[in-house]
Amino acid sequence: MKRMSSAALVEHEPFLLERFLPYELSVTANRVSRLFARRYARTFGLSIPEWRCMAVIGRYAVVSATAIVERTAMDKVKVSRAVATLLAKGLIRRSPHPADRRLSLLAFTAKGRRVYEQIVPLARRTEAELMEALGPAERTALSAMLNRIAERARALDAQALDQDLTD
Repeated sequence: MKRMSSAALVEHEPFLLERFLPYELSVTANRVSRLFARRYARTFGLSIPEWRCMAVIGRYAVVSATAIVERTAMDKVKVSRAVATLLAKGLIRRSPHPADRRLSLLAFTAKGRRVYEQIVPLARRTEAELMEALGPAERTALSAMLNRIAERARALDAQALDQDLTD
């Protein structure tokens, strides 16, 4: 009797959207983002893309919009709009890149730094509330698994890009 590979077995199973990894990740991420968005909007008037930009600036102090795109996996348009709004609100400032005049660097204004310093404790409390659903070992395992999946996705994407370039 011929044995089927695990990939072949999966192909013959019914497709359950609610167990499809991209769907599960997307739904979970959207629900978590909505929770944070409500809290940030209510208290600080910030959208999720604006907060993500601020979080990257808070982590790296001075960054380009391109670096924000790379670190958040948001699309360029979303980052551009968020940056424009943060500039208009006086939370960040733009300055020319010293080595490349085509680029600009983003950093907090004093007002932006104050807002960021108020958001971080709220972000940590909200994260802690969410993570109460998991024990310490599960939290560690979740982080490790997400990192492995992200790394595998990067590798597969690079492989596909290489294939596209050779086709």
